[in-house]
Amino acid sequence: MTTLSLPEPIAAYFAADQQKNAQALAHCFTAHAVVQDEGHTYSGIDAIKAWKAAASTKYTYTTEPFALEQSDGQQVVTSRVEGNFPGSPVDLRYRFRLERGLIASLQITV
Repeated sequence: MTTLSLPEPIAAYFAADQQKNAQALAHCFTAHAVVQDEGHTYSGIDAIKAWKAAASTKYTYTTEPFALEQSDGQQVVTSRVEGNFPGSPVDLRYRFRLERGLIASLQITV
């Protein structure tokens, strides 16, 4: 993984994602966090945990964050994602909004 100086909750998110650990990943979020991915919205810890568990079961993939910028109060990470999913490899943009040391919202786009 490319060495970036990511804020702690974002670094923890990518580490848990690499390990396919939906439980650890869910702990990176606030209780009322919202994730938007592939046209779907997941609200709350249980929905986020289920979303990540389903994605980890459906696909085998790796992520390699390589860029970080700030935009409109959000941390935007660009990551190369490669795996057995349609369109692989792809560079995805992860827009994180942090709140009190946790992820309050995440929007994943191409």
